[in-house]
Amino acid sequence: MNDTTYWTVPADHPAFAGHFPGSPLLPGVLLLDMALHSIAATTGIALDRCEINSVKFLSPANPGDKLVIKHAPSGSGTIRFDIIAMAGMRKIASGAVVSKLPGSFV
Repeated sequence: MNDTTYWTVPADHPAFAGHFPGSPLLPGVLLLDMALHSIAATTGIALDRCEINSVKFLSPANPGDKLVIKHAPSGSGTIRFDIIAMAGMRKIASGAVVSKLPGSFV
């Protein structure tokens, strides 16, 4: 399994109003929310079973960015994800999700 979701950051997203005026960028919590929902939608895993094990924010997501959210199981029983801006293939964030329940969900 190697799943991909595409999402364009709406230029009028309400988070931009306060984050940051004159230099808008999408808050990291919204990027994580998109990654978790992408993983849940394509794997059938319930969000309440997921826990973010690690995440690195590498570049800001701006209004209008076309993002690719990719995820795949890793050998360690986690699901790794990457969020990439299609323009320039700039990596926005990467991380891993694990199961909060005993046993692996991958």
